[in-house]
Amino acid sequence: MQDLVHRENFDGWTVLSINRPDKLNALTVEVFRALRAHVEALRDDDAVRCVVLRGAGKCFSAGHDLGDIATGEAVPSRGWHSETLRLLEKLPKPVIAAVHGHCYTGALEVALACDFIVAADNARFGDTHAKWALTPIWGMSQRLPRRVGVATAKRLMFTADMIDAAEAVRIGLAEYAVPLADFDAEIAALAQRIAAQSGFSHRANKRLLDATDGSPLDAGLQWEVMENEGHGPDFAERVAAFTGKKG
Repeated sequence: MQDLVHRENFDGWTVLSINRPDKLNALTVEVFRALRAHVEALRDDDAVRCVVLRGAGKCFSAGHDLGDIATGEAVPSRGWHSETLRLLEKLPKPVIAAVHGHCYTGALEVALACDFIVAADNARFGDTHAKWALTPIWGMSQRLPRRVGVATAKRLMFTADMIDAAEAVRIGLAEYAVPLADFDAEIAALAQRIAAQSGFSHRANKRLLDATDGSPLDAGLQWEVMENEGHGPDFAERVAAFTGKKG
């Protein structure tokens, strides 16, 4: 039986691939269960300093499996999907959503729970809740406006329009776009650059950003001063390596 979310480890970084390529990686309860298990395992894995979340095959994910909805989903609690994505969001290490092909509705909610999105130039994004007479419960109403602004979030949610990678970059949904032919190499290079940095700093920076998101500037500055975690256990080693090279 195939892993619904496949994990592949590299030097300091990990790829999690949603693995239902024959179903365009449509999201089911079991896919979320597999994703949650990986997230829980990664939380305390200090060997991993960067996580990439992507889809196997032709796309990131076409979204929530409508068949799964129609037959009724047996979930542990009403907010279980949202809780799972919050666990992903709060991983103490950078998480990149590497999006190619489809990224619609529930899939976009998953991507938005990552720290940022990098898109292949064939990526297409959209929120189609309104098309199906559904309402978001995995975080769309909270994360999308924080990423692109309230007015743009309303436009996307009200129209159910699909947008391409260039438009996603323009509105700030994706950080940048890459030709599909170069996508795998770019994602690997990006993950390697992040993994080369201090895991201590990554954890501290994510906690700081999460704690002060939306705070008034003065409150955030005060938090940064009072809650600063100083330097990490790898500080001396990193400085010594730098000064040794310079000398």
